[in-house]
Amino acid sequence: MKRLCTPAWIVRHVLTVALVVGFLALGWWQISRALDGNTLSWAYAFEWPIFAGFVVFLWVREARYTLRGGRPPSAEPPAPPARSTTPGVRRPVRAARPRLAAEGPDDPALTEYNHYLAWLNANPGARPADYPGLGRQQEG
Repeated sequence: MKRLCTPAWIVRHVLTVALVVGFLALGWWQISRALDGNTLSWAYAFEWPIFAGFVVFLWVREARYTLRGGRPPSAEPPAPPARSTTPGVRRPVRAARPRLAAEGPDDPALTEYNHYLAWLNANPGARPADYPGLGRQQEG
């Protein structure tokens, strides 16, 4: 229990008590406002005690963690790090990727699309419906 009597923990104890008392007082204040006819205050009347409970939950969790010596509840002792002959920072591995076979220049759809892109580049303010090759594409 001496671990919970350090200056840092005394500040935590005081802060926990102050927050819980403050949150419960705010909840009581919201209940009195709700009883006077403010319907929105009913939500706050339940919200502030939940905040107080959350503060208590955190305080208990941190106190148990400290009393256990800073270990997680079901953690096994960590294994010693394995000895490695390689340095900690290694160069990335670069693997050659197979290149995809490009479509040949005799592909009519690709040729038409490239003409369309070239026309859009040459006419930046034009709409796609203004493309003169569109009629040629529909006829063929």
